[in-house]
Amino acid sequence: MSEAFLSIQQLSKSYAGSTSAGVFEIDLEVKKGAFVAILGESGSGKSTLLKLIYGLLSPDLGQVNFKGSRVLGPQEKLIPGHESMKLIAQDFNLNTYAKVYDNIAAMLSNTDLDAKQQKTWETMEFLRIDHLADRRAADLSGGEQQRVAIARALVTEPEILLLDEPFSQVDVMMRKQLRADLKRLCTNLGITMILVSHDPFDGLSLANQMVVIRRGKVLQHDHPQQIIHQPANAYVAELLAEANIIAPAQAESWLGLQLKADECLAVYPFEISIAEKGISTKVRQVRYQINYDELDVKVDGYSLTLNAPSGKYKLGDELFLKIDNQRIVGT
Repeated sequence: MSEAFLSIQQLSKSYAGSTSAGVFEIDLEVKKGAFVAILGESGSGKSTLLKLIYGLLSPDLGQVNFKGSRVLGPQEKLIPGHESMKLIAQDFNLNTYAKVYDNIAAMLSNTDLDAKQQKTWETMEFLRIDHLADRRAADLSGGEQQRVAIARALVTEPEILLLDEPFSQVDVMMRKQLRADLKRLCTNLGITMILVSHDPFDGLSLANQMVVIRRGKVLQHDHPQQIIHQPANAYVAELLAEANIIAPAQAESWLGLQLKADECLAVYPFEISIAEKGISTKVRQVRYQINYDELDVKVDGYSLTLNAPSGKYKLGDELFLKIDNQRIVGT
């Protein structure tokens, strides 16, 4: 049996003075060419895990293996970081007063200047920033700086690209373009991508492998669609798709379902439909969402959110609800 491309084994790293910060007993395997999204709320340990993979931090326990060899930490290397990986941090780490071309070309040696120039231009063209070649990094937008940071990493032909919250400083239009660029890098160039984000859409739209982490521990690791359809618990369902979490008492009262004390129903807003009869309620809030409205209702003092046809319902309307998916998960 061949070695895993990237293997994380019982990885733990804690910080002095905190019993919850860090990561604890992480086990993961990543295949070559995979697009992995690590999702979790702020402080969940995502960035710590990324730095451990790259070798910027040394684990307290466990290890990271890349192609069968252990990734060394900063105590064991003069220049921290694995030479076959590149980490793009949230601050981009650009020379802000240098031109875009020089920022990227600086990553290559001067042993063959013609090859260096060609590779730099090819990389800029691939990321559609060749028209910015003579602009200073300081004069670029956040999204443009992000592209330059990706080009700086890409020009050295890494096997793994690590991205820490890559869309946090860009607007909606640029975010869509950057997502498409990252998908092209993974698909066309075969680069393994590991992205950390607090936005579930990043994982659902890009990844073929998703890891949900909370308080430094992996809650679920699977294909995004599998996690959406079968979340491990209520937290995962709420994080990924803002699920309605229905307690055992309400499940029995509304649906006749008997759940255990440590179980609940996780029902996504699109899994509640409006029917001619069913659970009686009134509309308490309407939020316009372009091609549908998001309705807030309350049943027996219990709040629910559902999707409805745009413009059809208004505040105070009486409705009957039908819950279309009785997905039982742990609390």
